[in-house]
Amino acid sequence: MKFSLEWLKYFLETDASVADIAAALNRIGHEVEGIEDPADKLEGFRIAKVLTAAKHPDADKLQVLTVDTGEGDPLQVVCGAPNARAGMKGVLGLPGAVVPANGMELRKSAIRGVESNGMMCSVRELELGEEHDGIIELPEDAPVGQTFAEYHDASPVFDVAITPNRPDCMGVQGIARDLAAAGLGTFKPVEASAISASGECPVEIRTDDPEGCPAFYGRVIRGVDNTKPSPEWMQRRLIAAGQRPISALVDATNYLMLAFGRPAHVYDLAKLSGAVVARRAQNGEKVEALNEKTYTLDDTMTVIADDNGVHDIAGIMGGEHSGATETTTDVLLEIAYFDPERIGVTGRKLGLASDARTRFERGVDPEYLDDGLAILTSLITKTCGGQPTEVVRAGQPPVTAQTIKFDPRLTERLGGLAVPQEEQRAILESLDFKVSDDWTVTCPPRRHDIEGPADLVEEVVRIHGIDEVESKPLPRRPGVALPTATPLQQAERKLRRAAAARGLNEAITWSFLPTDEAEHFADGAELWVLENPISEDMKAMRPSLIPGLLSAAKRNADRGADGARLFEIGRRYFRGTNGASDEKPTLGLVLSGEKTARGWSNGKGAKFDAYDAKAEAEALLEAAGAPVGNLMVMGEAGDQFHPGQSATLRLGPKNVLARFGALHPNTLKAFDIDGPVMAVEIFLDAIPAKKGGGFARAAYSPPALQAITRDFAFLVPADLAAGDLVKAVRGADKKAIVDARVFDVFAGQGVPEGKKSVAVEVILQPGEKSFTDEEIKAISDNIVKNAAKQGAELRG
Repeated sequence: MKFSLEWLKYFLETDASVADIAAALNRIGHEVEGIEDPADKLEGFRIAKVLTAAKHPDADKLQVLTVDTGEGDPLQVVCGAPNARAGMKGVLGLPGAVVPANGMELRKSAIRGVESNGMMCSVRELELGEEHDGIIELPEDAPVGQTFAEYHDASPVFDVAITPNRPDCMGVQGIARDLAAAGLGTFKPVEASAISASGECPVEIRTDDPEGCPAFYGRVIRGVDNTKPSPEWMQRRLIAAGQRPISALVDATNYLMLAFGRPAHVYDLAKLSGAVVARRAQNGEKVEALNEKTYTLDDTMTVIADDNGVHDIAGIMGGEHSGATETTTDVLLEIAYFDPERIGVTGRKLGLASDARTRFERGVDPEYLDDGLAILTSLITKTCGGQPTEVVRAGQPPVTAQTIKFDPRLTERLGGLAVPQEEQRAILESLDFKVSDDWTVTCPPRRHDIEGPADLVEEVVRIHGIDEVESKPLPRRPGVALPTATPLQQAERKLRRAAAARGLNEAITWSFLPTDEAEHFADGAELWVLENPISEDMKAMRPSLIPGLLSAAKRNADRGADGARLFEIGRRYFRGTNGASDEKPTLGLVLSGEKTARGWSNGKGAKFDAYDAKAEAEALLEAAGAPVGNLMVMGEAGDQFHPGQSATLRLGPKNVLARFGALHPNTLKAFDIDGPVMAVEIFLDAIPAKKGGGFARAAYSPPALQAITRDFAFLVPADLAAGDLVKAVRGADKKAIVDARVFDVFAGQGVPEGKKSVAVEVILQPGEKSFTDEEIKAISDNIVKNAAKQGAELRG
């Protein structure tokens, strides 16, 4: 929400500086997201007087002006505005100034051969309005030479984030009330002036949906003139709030909403037929809204309609065909209270957001119907003229005040602040709460967020100063602190350290993906797709971590990086049973580009291959506590992977712990990245938890005796995986054999066709005594026997 300092001071009498106001807003819970000073944008623009105006020698629509800037010799300026003439005063942008509307820096230049020393500016160019037919004309008493920022009295603009529980502060008046309670000045509430009404309202107004629209007030104003612009002060405040002035009637309703947090609507009476009614929509009814889009309604939605049909999606947006125009002479003013829950549901169904919806779905002040209508009537009649009728009141707003029995001692117990009782009473009364002698607190109906004593404590603490709450350490148990991390958190920490130690760089990517990228990795699972995404590129929740890492690798490659070794630990998202959310912890890894750079010792640079991906997968699984020695290497890594250069690591035929390998060319094409690219995905939720174990590590106990090594060379079928052979060898004696690894593979001369020679190194670790020759021979025989089950035979 944006508002200018000048607008704030309309409701708050204060001499506080901009910095003090910003600090107070942050202190009482209204975060200041930014402060913009329009004077900065108007630097370099000053008031100048046109001394002479002559036709440009080479352009019919241009004039050559001489202008007095208040200092030095007059300047020559080329101008194309039709209203430029001798004797007028306007705004001159000097060389070096930047035009706010387009960011163009003004320079001394030649236009059609004539030197120009700046630019005479229009309203639109200085972002003061939409008028662009000519340059700004200032009054005769405008001081020549004065900076335009100073003359225009440009006021700093605050951009404040209002939390959803404080709809009472979605108007400048509410902000001023809070600041006054915080001691920053005196609150100046605007009292609605009495309206001199003439005759009864000629339009029947009623509510046929008391649940969706409990109260619906209105009146007619005849004889308005909507051809006049709204007052300059109103336009200035609306522009500061980010609103574009449209017409006097529309500006008045926008001003009421932004100043008092009270949306309202103006209808062209000539475009209405019969009674104006708040009712439920009929299934299939359609309405063209002010955003020029047509919406199909259903019977859960509240609308404003007449005999001809729907004119307004109640509380959200008006209709295109009943709005006021320059030809409007008679208007119907509508101000109502709508059920917040109904507004929220309707807005989400239609995917329609507006400033009015933002306020109504949070809950506007139900008491501010008569005063709001009176203020709107006054704004319109002062600008557009006209004669208002009596007010028609249909229904009754929910204005029953809530009362809470409050114990002021609760403030210290819950809030940690010892605030004197009289100060607590003063704070609550300054916020418009009524406090009786027995501490029965009556809440203003606009404070929908107050539900109990704890909320009153919050009000006292935030106004008194939450920064005064003393920092105290929580009590802790004596001795060594118990671990607080879950097993999964501990595993993720180990994985991060292990990945970093292996030369991988951690990345943090978005949890959202473009729909097509998410579908590419969905593997048939139903995606979570957001109804209101940040952008179309962040619409689907990611079913895999690989797409985000691929995009990061591509950005690195596009910027000249030779290679990327990226990993990420995060969540994948799926629809579980009954549509519930299912989040799965995962580690993703991408290896792209060069594994080793070219050099004199190795020649060309080497690319990553599937074995690199497998090595990373096994190393990280081991760090996560998976029984790597028992894993099976199987296919079916997924359509995203190259079928001949990928696999899965499984603990049993069904429990997939990881998939790894080269990505399919189709995947690389879909992500517009050059290959080869290797990827790994480790499914942390599939890793079995360790049995037993405690917080402390087991004591390190190295073996007392030296290990021995034995080598075996086997002839095996050419299609036998070396891992299967190693697994068989290890199983020959699980107690004595502590490790086994392949150290040579050979096929060719001396090896039968269809066979290959695989050499395995086996490490035997004796326990309490050294192995005898007989024990070593027995173990060796078991090794040969187990290998034979895989079709292997010992080479002679």
